[in-house]
Amino acid sequence: MKRAKRWTLVVALILTLTMLLSGCGTSQPQSTYNPKTASSTQTATENQTTNTATKTVLAKPTKVVLMLDWTPNTNHTGIYVAVDKGYFKERNLDVEIIQPSNVWPEQAVAGGKAQFGISFQGSMTKYVVKEGAPLVAIAAILQHDTSGFIWLKDSGIKTPKDWEGKRYGGWGGSSEKAMIKYIMEKYGANPDTVKMIELGVFDQITGLVKKAYDFTWIFYGWEGIDAEIRNLDFTFFDLREHYPELDHYTPIFITNKNYMKEHPDVVKAFVEALYEGYTYAANHPKESAEILLKYAPELNKELVEKSQEWLSPKYIWDGKCWGYMKKEVWERYSKYMVKMGLIPNMPQNVDTLFTNEFLPCHQ
Repeated sequence: MKRAKRWTLVVALILTLTMLLSGCGTSQPQSTYNPKTASSTQTATENQTTNTATKTVLAKPTKVVLMLDWTPNTNHTGIYVAVDKGYFKERNLDVEIIQPSNVWPEQAVAGGKAQFGISFQGSMTKYVVKEGAPLVAIAAILQHDTSGFIWLKDSGIKTPKDWEGKRYGGWGGSSEKAMIKYIMEKYGANPDTVKMIELGVFDQITGLVKKAYDFTWIFYGWEGIDAEIRNLDFTFFDLREHYPELDHYTPIFITNKNYMKEHPDVVKAFVEALYEGYTYAANHPKESAEILLKYAPELNKELVEKSQEWLSPKYIWDGKCWGYMKKEVWERYSKYMVKMGLIPNMPQNVDTLFTNEFLPCHQ
């Protein structure tokens, strides 16, 4: 789940590859919110909503390519459930799942090398605003951000004000620097004193353990659970809890606007299958973890099981239905991106960045 790495490498790819297209305030007290014990505001249950997935059966077998954002993890469980239970197949869809290699999903989808991809709201917005990429979000895997900053309690850090003079382990991306700046200025601290350390060969939690750096930005549902399994004494600074204005959709499914216009039936069938897969995963974490491990046996079994147990209720967080997105979230985060210089201007029309039309709860 290495979002920060992806955003940095995207910049490098833009410079080296041909594109496939032809937050000063006063200090704040730290919240007592604890993601280890907190649950989502809405627990997924069977028949939680009256929305049921329709079944768009394509006239003939249709192969599509889905590019993941990274290696398989519990953000992707619903995909593998849809494969394993035949939700794609019964709609005449043959889905090839691939991982990024020399291009990222945004580039592959924009250039027609993949029909679908997994991205993040901030990343996709950058491509649309800065590069004119014809991308659109068609479903959110999670309706709220689960990321934040983590540090070990023996690091001497109590709040982000203590980040001054500390080492941050990341990928040197503009999004990381912007987020650190935004938070530290809220605490009256100087972000310029932070030393940026590249993660290198370590996964983020191992890097903390080995004292390669003092704090890093993670997704709690994967790296946070990893830290729990290792019995580390750590603090997690939850971004959504401290700064609701930073809450956004991460990750998301994307497609090409032109492909969506030319093949709406394929997009509808694809989203329907995903909806069934993620709704099943929301209600059956244990069984879903087993399915993910079946298709990605290289993953740590304990991590997958505990991560899935934590994440499953969050697939359907707001009680409407899996995948649903709100305009105000896209507007709010776009304003943050403009403020921090991540994009030069607001999107011309935020409504064109996403659509709920293929979801059963779109009305």
